[in-house]
Amino acid sequence: MSFEADLFRAADKLRGNLEASEYKHVALGLIFLKYISEAFEAQRAKLEQEEFADPEDPEEYLQDRVFWVPDIARWSYLRDNARVRDLEIIDPVTGSKKKVDIGGLIDAAMEAIEKANSTTLKGVLPKDYGRPALDKEMIGDLVELFSDITMHTEGEKSRDLLGRAYEYFLSGFAGAEGRRGGEFFTPRSVVRVMVEMLEPFRGRVYDPCCGSGGMFVQSEKFIEDHSDQRNVDEAKRQISIYGQERNHTTWRLCKMNLAVRGIDADIRWNNEGSFIRDEFSNVKFDFVLANPPFNVSDWWRESLAEDIRWTAFGTPPQGNANYAWLSHIYHHLAPRGTASVVLANGSMSSQQSGEGEIRRKMIENDSVDCMVALPGQLFYSTQIPACLWFLARDKSANGHRDRRGEILFIDARKLGVMVDRTRREFAPDDIAKIAKTYHSWRNKDGGYEDVPGFCRAAPKEEVARHGYVLTPGRFVGAEDAVDDGVLFEERVGTLRQALAGQFERSRDLETQITASLSRLAE
Repeated sequence: MSFEADLFRAADKLRGNLEASEYKHVALGLIFLKYISEAFEAQRAKLEQEEFADPEDPEEYLQDRVFWVPDIARWSYLRDNARVRDLEIIDPVTGSKKKVDIGGLIDAAMEAIEKANSTTLKGVLPKDYGRPALDKEMIGDLVELFSDITMHTEGEKSRDLLGRAYEYFLSGFAGAEGRRGGEFFTPRSVVRVMVEMLEPFRGRVYDPCCGSGGMFVQSEKFIEDHSDQRNVDEAKRQISIYGQERNHTTWRLCKMNLAVRGIDADIRWNNEGSFIRDEFSNVKFDFVLANPPFNVSDWWRESLAEDIRWTAFGTPPQGNANYAWLSHIYHHLAPRGTASVVLANGSMSSQQSGEGEIRRKMIENDSVDCMVALPGQLFYSTQIPACLWFLARDKSANGHRDRRGEILFIDARKLGVMVDRTRREFAPDDIAKIAKTYHSWRNKDGGYEDVPGFCRAAPKEEVARHGYVLTPGRFVGAEDAVDDGVLFEERVGTLRQALAGQFERSRDLETQITASLSRLAE
């Protein structure tokens, strides 16, 4: 089992009766504190070795993208006071003396960090560790647990461990929360498919519903994996990251997640969301990565009726936001921009409320580059089968071959491995297979071949003959998955009834056999 898994399991044991949705803020806030303290101490040690540097000057840290950490917030101080009940401190907000336990001390540490780094962290950090309902023994246990994370590592490696821990904890809490967990976390293997296919080496990267920032973390990870290790920092500076999130709590998770990874980003929040109040209305992006909520029905406002984002393909239906997301994302693409979007399978074939007509316009306009059908059980939040849409502003540009008049279809429903009883993940080989197929298809040097049952490049005219339905199974040769419309809970209930009937029949047969054997023995 991995380091992250061991750590999460140990931390989860300390959770007690606390709900996962509440506990995640407790644990993730502490990992964040540990990370910025490690980064601060590493920078401090570096400055102490420089002749003209001042280790007590906050600017010496901020210029190297390291947060200034006041004395009260340094991890060593928190660790040494993990079991305190009545510690006297100076309140960083009021400047007055007060007595606190470990919960109150952590709240003061968060306040002090926000105050010292107000331009980037104001209003971001959790500050309710001191509330009476939170078990202070559990908080002390967590502080001591996280103190051991980097006992045997130093510098960049120790901070990378903390970044990995933060991401793993996000995933673990998403699994524990089920449906609600999917609102802030997209499974890493799905994001990796999207990122590996788009290859965001340089330019502006955008997510209009960014959750906890997983798309951005994997974009930077992609650059790390595909760059000369001597120039990774320079390579990372070639991309700029932008995001918007409607849920304030999730926005805070995102800000901390990116800070733990050392990622600079412009992440904005408002409670109206990207449709109603687009924070980047005049900005175009080279890459868009998004996993919007599926089939949202209450997104429409009358103020959107003549919105410029609907100019290309028409006004989306008011009762389902799927095509509103596609239109919003396409609108934000730069002249050579590409996008990857997770949507429910129904988006590929729906004819309701004009969706079929919008899809026809997208296909005729050569805006759809590739469609990927995903296997079931990939997501925490839904059992609804999902797919990936790949959009392109210009299929003749971007250094690739001219793909106008074609759409690549990939049926990945048979890929992936079950990682537990309920959830599937793409293995590294699966991710490489999907990405390589897309890259070879759009590559000027050729090398692509249709693979029956997996992938096929279909001409636009053939898609038109199929009524502009974009389900990969129709084109690659595999049978379409039959959706009988029965809800998952309903199906399980039916199966349970059938099984109960079989058990009853089994008991009847057992009684008959026993009676028959008794008669033979007489």
